[in-house]
Amino acid sequence: MSNPTLPQPEPTPGNTAWWTHDRFGLFIHWGIYALAARHEWVKKYEQISDADYQPYFDHFDPDLYDPAEWARIAREAGMRYVVLTSKHHDGFCLWDSQLTDYRATNTPAGRDLLRPFVEAFRAEGLKVGFYYSLIDWHHPEFPVDGVHPQANDLAFREATKDRDVRKYAEYLHGQVREILTMFGTIDLLWLDFSYSQQDYGWSKGKGKDDWQSEKLIEMVREINPDIIINNRSEIEQDFHTPEQFIPPSWLHIDGKPVNWESCQTLNGSWGYHRDNLDWKSPQLLVEMLIDCVSKGGNMLMNVGPTGRGEFDPRAQATLAEIGGWMRQHGRAIYGCTQAPYTPPRDCRYTYNPETNRLYLHVFAWPLKYLHLPGLRNRVRYAQLLNDGSGVKTFDFTQHHRYPSGGEDLLTLELPIQKPDVHTPVVELFLCE
Repeated sequence: MSNPTLPQPEPTPGNTAWWTHDRFGLFIHWGIYALAARHEWVKKYEQISDADYQPYFDHFDPDLYDPAEWARIAREAGMRYVVLTSKHHDGFCLWDSQLTDYRATNTPAGRDLLRPFVEAFRAEGLKVGFYYSLIDWHHPEFPVDGVHPQANDLAFREATKDRDVRKYAEYLHGQVREILTMFGTIDLLWLDFSYSQQDYGWSKGKGKDDWQSEKLIEMVREINPDIIINNRSEIEQDFHTPEQFIPPSWLHIDGKPVNWESCQTLNGSWGYHRDNLDWKSPQLLVEMLIDCVSKGGNMLMNVGPTGRGEFDPRAQATLAEIGGWMRQHGRAIYGCTQAPYTPPRDCRYTYNPETNRLYLHVFAWPLKYLHLPGLRNRVRYAQLLNDGSGVKTFDFTQHHRYPSGGEDLLTLELPIQKPDVHTPVVELFLCE
């Protein structure tokens, strides 16, 4: 059942078909900042110089790094794609880049960390993407501006005033070419970030002109026409990336619906943060995923591995619980999008246009009855998705004076006891 009232994003340059189907991905922020264990922006937040940051490079030895284990955890959590920070803002590279010495092969790790990662996730059937920071606080030609860790060091600013962002852009382009050609076909490129609108008085932010984004995107498309790319180079491409929030409805830009993905943390920090205790519950994270899909979006859920290369036990436990829910309810997520119906209070709908099934996600379990506007004579069968048990549907107004739902009201009769799952889902088989 197609519905012309549903938002229809315009076609984009890359192949988004797999991405809009899979809906749920794993974000991984990992680098030498994991040794600091207090956020991936620690160099900026604490205004750390290159010299004082160097010990993290000198001692980076992730001896417990097992990308096959990471990939297994992701697959069992129900994730279908992954995005890893090949290079974050501090400039450290996880691969054996030939354009810098600031790479994993020159740390005690002594090896390229991206190649086994790519191989492991491909082996588990996940699509593979790379995050690449457009910013580089370590590169000798990256200008010192308002987001630089040493922005407040006046002597450093004076000593580096002749840096040439054009030379840095050549380096940036060369590194992007490396990560897109050294490891086979890469499915997704997640660039981060532009801030040209920022004016610090003594400096201005950086954006597409500094990155030479048009030329960069052209190069990426020549390497892989089907790759999907986010919007953070200040060039519209395949999808938008609301960070740490979920839009109230399908995301629109300039009045038009777009492909979108909400990137979210487990505890407020992207990189490993030992002392951060703001862990979201599995229940909340499941509801966030549902909320994204109910508005036509994806969710990219982040884990920050430790300095020794493991997922934090708390992250593992959370992903395992999400995976338990996804094992039973994955078909209410994969291939689904916004529904052409309005859900009742404290619920969300997702809809699979291929199977013509509507999924009612019940965030607050009601007392026996749940009234669905607009669905009378439109549902041929209903069942709880967790166990496949049938749910009775009937016209409530024929048996009770209240509520008055008009001719289109359908009522579900639910068990008094809430199913023992994070968010129960009723699968509604719609009439043809």
